[in-house]
Formats: sequence, C-alpha cells, structure tokens
Amino acid sequence: MQIRQAEHHMPTSLRGIAQKARKDPNYKFGNLYGLLNEGNLRWCFSKFNRKASPGVDEVDYEMFSENLSENIEQLTADLKGKRYHAKLVKRRYIPKGSGRRPLGIPVVADKLVQTGAAEILLAIYEEEFLPCSHGYRRGRGPQKAALELSQTLQRGLYRWVVDADIKGFFDAIDHDWMMRMLAERISDQSFLGLIRKWLKAGILEEDGSVIHPVTGTPQGGVVSAVLANIYLHYVLDLWFEKVVKVRCRGQVTMMRFADDFVCCFQHEDDALRFHTVLGKRLGKFNLTLSEEKTRLLRFSRFETETNNAFAFLGFDYRWRQSRAGKPVVCMSTSGKKYHAALQSMRGWIREIRGKKRITAIFTALRQKLQGYWNYYGVCGNSKRLWSYLQEVRQIIHKWLNRRSQRKSYNWEGFNAMWKHFRIPNPRIIAYWDRSLPLYEAN
Repeated sequence: MQIRQAEHHMPTSLRGIAQKARKDPNYKFGNLYGLLNEGNLRWCFSKFNRKASPGVDEVDYEMFSENLSENIEQLTADLKGKRYHAKLVKRRYIPKGSGRRPLGIPVVADKLVQTGAAEILLAIYEEEFLPCSHGYRRGRGPQKAALELSQTLQRGLYRWVVDADIKGFFDAIDHDWMMRMLAERISDQSFLGLIRKWLKAGILEEDGSVIHPVTGTPQGGVVSAVLANIYLHYVLDLWFEKVVKVRCRGQVTMMRFADDFVCCFQHEDDALRFHTVLGKRLGKFNLTLSEEKTRLLRFSRFETETNNAFAFLGFDYRWRQSRAGKPVVCMSTSGKKYHAALQSMRGWIREIRGKKRITAIFTALRQKLQGYWNYYGVCGNSKRLWSYLQEVRQIIHKWLNRRSQRKSYNWEGFNAMWKHFRIPNPRIIAYWDRSLPLYEAN
C-alpha cells in the first residue's frame, strides 16, 4: 500500500524539471537535493528489481522492505541532516568474451538514493541528449539503435565507417570533468556532492581488498549508466554534431549506445580526418581509444561482393544483393556473439542436466530461446537464427543423453519432447521503419 501511494508522487516533480529543461537549455537547476524526500524514495523503491543481488551488507529487497517505513525514514533523515555516507560497492565479475567484466553492486539504501538522483538527471538531460544517443534512455534500446543504423546506412550516401572502441570506459571517467559537466546544468551543491560521494565510494573486491577509485564509476550502479551517458554527451555527441559535421563536405552520421559507437561518412577524406583526431579528442577527457578494436573500413553499396563488415551491438553489418538484385544492408548475429551464446548454452546444460528434472530444463530452455529470438529476431537475420536453433538442438540432445550411461533419447523421442514443451522457433519481430524513405543508387 505504501509503495502504491507513492507511485505518482515523484513524476509530477520530474515533469516540471523536464519542462524547464525543454524551455530553457541554459537553465541551471537548484533545490534538487530536496526532491530526495520520503515520498519520492518510496516511489523509487516501487521501481526496484526484487531479484537484484544484495550489496556488502547482504540486505536484499525483501529484507529492506520488511521495515520499509523505518528504513526510508532513517535514510531521509540522514539525507536531510547531511549525515548520509555512501557504503562500499561490492565488485563482482561476469564473463565477457575471453575475459571478465567488472560490475559494481551498491547496498539497497544507496541504490534507492541513486535511483532518485538518476530519475532527476534523466528528466534534465533527456531534453538535451541528441538523437544519435540511445543508451539508457526511455523508449530506446540496443535493438532499436542497431536497426536504425542499418536503415540509415541503407538510405544514405555513406561509403566509409569508423568502428571505434573506448578502452575501459567506465573505469576511466574523469571525476573532475564529470563534475564540471554536471555543473553546466546543476547549481545545487548538495546534489552534486551526492554524485561525488558515489564516484569516490570504495570498492570491495572479491578477495576482500578495498580500492578507493580516483577515476571511473562502477559499471552496474544505478546512477553510473546515466553519468556515463552524460559524459559522452559532452565528450563525443556535441563535438560530433557541432564540430565534425560542420567540417565535413559530405553526409556524416553517428550512432551511439553507451560507449559503443559507429560513425559513417560519405567521403574518405572526412573519415580519415575524423579517424586521426578522434583519439586526441578522447584523450582531452582522459579516455583512450582502443587501437586494436578501432578501424576505418570501406562500406559501400557498390561493393556487395566484398566481405567488408563491422559489428555493432551484437550484429554484423554487410552489403548484400537482395533477391531483386538491389544492394541492401544485411544484419546478422555477429560471429563473436553467436559462438559465445552457443558456448554459454553448452555450459548451462552441462551444469544442470543431472540436477534438474526434464520439465524444469525445458521450461528454462524455452525462456532462454525466446529471449534470444526477441533480441536477434530482426529483418534479414532468419538464416542465422535457424542455424543457432539447430546447433542448440544438437547440444541439448547430446548432453541429455549423458545423464546416464546408456543413451536416453533417440531423435524421434527427442523431437516429440521438443514439441511437447512447445520450444519456440525463430521469429522475426523487428523491422525497419517503412515510413522512412530509402535511398536508391543511380
């Protein structure tokens, strides 16, 4: 009941902030700290993921909600009395390619205040972010960004692509630059002080050691994603829009999702000049371009027979000829993501095949495949999806037959079980926006 009563409390304040940001791009916001009150924090708690991992204090959603009123009252009192201190952030690592990606997990109380701050920041900067920015914004996502890029390439005059990567972006964000950027729109020193506390919060490593960061923001933290987007808005987006575009003689565009971005150019000299100065621009803000992952390649509708391709957000992009003999940009699951998904499936079925019943295994498999189709089910990717399904069937059949010493399932029985559990087939659910005109080569 307490959560439901708070559901409409904060959005009114956020709408007011958004309206001011929209009407006056130069307006500096004060009194934001006061919005982190009891009613607003209750509303933020209603948005929490109940299954999120607990922080260093091992308090999870259920434990915090048992004494919700007391916990929020105490948290509000600490904020109001300026006694609030950010707790250590628990660091965990998840597999990423051949290495591991670090994630930061704050305690529930810190996560609650960060959620409130993130909502305020989004209300301000949503009016300022450029169309090329898709990361961590409402109504946008990686699949939409990936589809928009393919359609932009299809209907544009682009022949050159700069595929770039920033080395260790989340760990490299400069705190002083971050605060200077926020100060462009925010004058509330108490609110800015909160942001700085989270940036400086100690990190508890898996081995028990504590790191006090001088740069970066822990990837996985609630407010970290918004801060990262703001950082690149100033470092990259505005520079590309106001400087790079103005100096180019042909068509240029950029698509960015968080720190993953691709820049497209009509003319080679524009692309070469950008490729040369990009590292210098990032270096000004203490960011480093990954030389081995950044490249300039020719990507032209007039060269559909070449194998020039680049990857963006899990998809490979190539020019191919359609059935009608016309050049078309084709999206397919990137080879790296394809093989990583198969490897993950092998590890999963090996781990649970002897621990769970068949019903539980196939229920989980159905959910995994449906999630895969939901993301990779884009126009032009049908062949890759069916290939993935056949590989998964082989993997599941192989490892289920190793549950015992003798073979448990022949293909006839396996197919019947597959049908019984209604395992979903690949389905294309995401398409280009047909209302946008497509460029046709002369």
